[in-house]
Amino acid sequence: MNKNEKFILDGCKVAWHQERLKQWNFGKGKVAPITIDCALTTKCSYRCVYCYGKMQHINQFEHLDRETIFNFLDDAKEIGVKAISFVSDGESTCNPNLTDAVIHGYNIGLDMALGTNGYLLKDEDIEKMLPCLTYLRFNISAGEKDRYCEIHGVKQECYDRVIHNIKKAVTYKKENNLDVTIGMQMVLMPEFKDQIIPLTKLGKELGVDYLVIKHCSDDENSTLGVDYSKYETLVDLLKEAESYSTENYQVSAKWSKILSEGKKDYDKCFGAPFILQMSGNGLVAPCGMLFNEKYKKFHIGNIKETRFKDIFNSDRYWEVMNYIASDKFDPRVECGTLCLQHKTNEVLFDMYNKKELYPMPEKEPMHKNFI
Repeated sequence: MNKNEKFILDGCKVAWHQERLKQWNFGKGKVAPITIDCALTTKCSYRCVYCYGKMQHINQFEHLDRETIFNFLDDAKEIGVKAISFVSDGESTCNPNLTDAVIHGYNIGLDMALGTNGYLLKDEDIEKMLPCLTYLRFNISAGEKDRYCEIHGVKQECYDRVIHNIKKAVTYKKENNLDVTIGMQMVLMPEFKDQIIPLTKLGKELGVDYLVIKHCSDDENSTLGVDYSKYETLVDLLKEAESYSTENYQVSAKWSKILSEGKKDYDKCFGAPFILQMSGNGLVAPCGMLFNEKYKKFHIGNIKETRFKDIFNSDRYWEVMNYIASDKFDPRVECGTLCLQHKTNEVLFDMYNKKELYPMPEKEPMHKNFI
């Protein structure tokens, strides 16, 4: 991390959670997730060309109901979860319970975050949620309207509405002196290179706190056809984008993933117990890349049928977690590329090999509980 950067957008914050690392004991102990990445539905109002979620579900499911959501949040808090990010495999703004869920999670002491395409947000939702969010991230992969519509598979009115909502969020934050971070995220496929600078300029114009430019994840069969070798040709453009950073606007490329060519340096998955994922249909699995029915042997339970705290304490939960951390499982060949847990896996695998925990870093980062 550059010393002038406010936000760690290409790294892992697990070293700031020494109590969990000690409980983990190099894979021998059981730990509650620090962060849970989940959705409140598998439905989406967009049809982005790079969407990993569309490879996971043949059909889109109904929303999670209010009682199930609130029970899940209560259980997460009870077992020691610190942060909930509504991101995962669905667009949670499609669920009418989203605003109340954010408020409830905040009120019981969870750090709450939302990642969204931003189209369905209403002004009143923004005003109610922003004081309760650690961060609000708009997923936007183009700065020009025509290209935005092509990449996200939507009509032009969607672009206009999203820009309005970003402006609304930025203005409301400033007027009320809120601590919430407002960011934008670009999922970069090499063929989107023409949008890197237009989007960088747009983010600066809108007054968001950051723009992060990330790789595109693909599955183990290269279904999306991402050519990772072409990312190297974008280095100069990405460096130019980062040059737009100021004291109040951070532009960061996820260099470690963008230039990794989709390769992993670890042969065990230790990260899932620390940063768990849950599908918008209620399915609990180690990570979002394993939501599809063809990965059923990794499925643990469903919060629509079983309370989350009971799933967490079940033998099944730890059978799956221990299996993916064993010699029987190799994430280099059995997983998709550059998953949510990738950076955490790198850190934990290094500690595992050295049999030595990283020391607590001196300066506490922003958004510490979103590892």
